[in-house]
Amino acid sequence: MKKMSLAAIIVFVLLLVAGCGGKNGTEQSNTPTEKAEGQTPTAEATPTTAEATPTAAETTPTAGPTEPTPTVTEKEEENMHATLLYQGHGSTRIVTGDGKVIYIDPFKGSGYDLPADLILMTHAHYDHTQENLIAKKNPDCRKITWVEALEGGVHQTFDLGFVKVETVEAGYNKNHNVKECVGFILTFPDGMSVYFSGDTSTTPTMEKLADRKLDYAFLCCDGIYNMGVAEASECAKAIKAKHSIPYHMAPNSDVGFERSIAEKFDGPGRIILPAMEELVLE
Repeated sequence: MKKMSLAAIIVFVLLLVAGCGGKNGTEQSNTPTEKAEGQTPTAEATPTTAEATPTAAETTPTAGPTEPTPTVTEKEEENMHATLLYQGHGSTRIVTGDGKVIYIDPFKGSGYDLPADLILMTHAHYDHTQENLIAKKNPDCRKITWVEALEGGVHQTFDLGFVKVETVEAGYNKNHNVKECVGFILTFPDGMSVYFSGDTSTTPTMEKLADRKLDYAFLCCDGIYNMGVAEASECAKAIKAKHSIPYHMAPNSDVGFERSIAEKFDGPGRIILPAMEELVLE
């Protein structure tokens, strides 16, 4: 009886120990592991600043290259060139690119309705001085005649801003005294240069004009009061302008132009410009 009781006690004790061990294992497997004191959460738990806030590059569009500001269009450039109207005989009208109006030796044709800004006269003969044909003059209109051009016996230059006017010698024949006659060289802001011989025969300075590389040269060629076509052609070859134009060729005709005479003229880049036709100086 005593032996059985001892054995029972031993079995009971073993069962008690086994039961306590199973309980402890279940609690350990079901209880989450506590974090160590002071442990910092991982980056996965908290998004970084870069991920949470878009960068400046993402929120602000990148500016592209700055386009140059347009200045002058091709059409505007065309409009900046001066336009010449050949009125006939020795008369021409020029409208500059900025709208200034120049009359040279007014006498023949029409087209005198535009208000004048500048009037040029090469000498005193009536067929170069009909200023009364010009309908109107602007308040600051300037007139330059052979008198102002030869002030002090020296060929003068006048820079008016919208055009530069240089006076050169003319004459050298029985009808035109070199001390009382001039030719003009007009240079415009775009660089275009135009020579008007006025009434003349060959002058000593014509060969020197070749160094100027002029764009246009108008040469008288009537053969009555001035040199004829043959001499004018030789002058044109000496001057060597880019374009040569015969004028003052038919002083007794109604229109101041005679094609049959003009076609005999032979100069570099010859242009035959009938009366009352326009030429863009470019």
